[in-house]
Amino acid sequence: MEKQADELRAMMGKTEDGKSRDHKTRIIAITSGKGGVGKTNIAVNMAIAYAQLGKKVILIDGDLGMANVNVLLNIVPQYNLMQVINHQKKMNEIILDTEFGIKFIAGANGFSKIANLSVEELNYFAEEFSSLSNADIIIIDTGAGIANNVLQFVAAADEVYVVTTPEPTAITDAYGIIKIITTELVNREINLKLLVNRVHSSDEGKRISERIITIVGQFLNYKVDYIGFVYDDPVVQASVIRQKPFMVVNPTSKPAVCLKHIVGRIEKTDMTGSEGVKNFLKKFIGGGKNK
Repeated sequence: MEKQADELRAMMGKTEDGKSRDHKTRIIAITSGKGGVGKTNIAVNMAIAYAQLGKKVILIDGDLGMANVNVLLNIVPQYNLMQVINHQKKMNEIILDTEFGIKFIAGANGFSKIANLSVEELNYFAEEFSSLSNADIIIIDTGAGIANNVLQFVAAADEVYVVTTPEPTAITDAYGIIKIITTELVNREINLKLLVNRVHSSDEGKRISERIITIVGQFLNYKVDYIGFVYDDPVVQASVIRQKPFMVVNPTSKPAVCLKHIVGRIEKTDMTGSEGVKNFLKKFIGGGKNK
């Protein structure tokens, strides 16, 4: 894997001062310690919130076992990343335009296969994947927990948002996934942030986040930032049933306003740590392991 990462680095090319030529694409991974906390809904509607700011957004379904982004978008993808890996399709043939102003790429159960590609195959896939470099934002909806290459996505992304809810089990599992990330990727610099979903007040969101952040700091000696909260609201479930994101159906609803505030907060943060699409792929091939 390390050899392939080096080969990919060479293939991608660097400027004379060693910096990547890649466009400054912000790559965000959204994950959670358990299912059912609204992670995919957050990913989909955050992508749309970014698009509404005029950003070029690509949403990738990285939940390789239980992919459901397409369900929320009411899309039936014909192709996914495996067709690109297998040289059956080019990247521009699998990217889907949506009616919501974002582009969508369906994931694939065999995506980790890229770690075992030959140099020639890797060169082809790297060239195709690097075509995503014109995006401003790439949001990856990972699987819940540690299955389905979650650590690979987490290790490669610029920023990682852990979604939880006020439920005791969700809080416990949020701490659990943070513990796994910080111990398995101890030599990586992971930019972890906490997002509390389905709260009934801003105070509740702050209280839950402070509890988790304090425990993480005390027992894991790791700093996690609080990025914000999203209100619990019937509009969310109604939008799921309609297969129309609430950011579009009810743009003035409490959850929509919350996500707009979160996106505004993200946009104010420094992007100096962002290495773009090419380095994302390099780090992804490095895998969810310490180096």
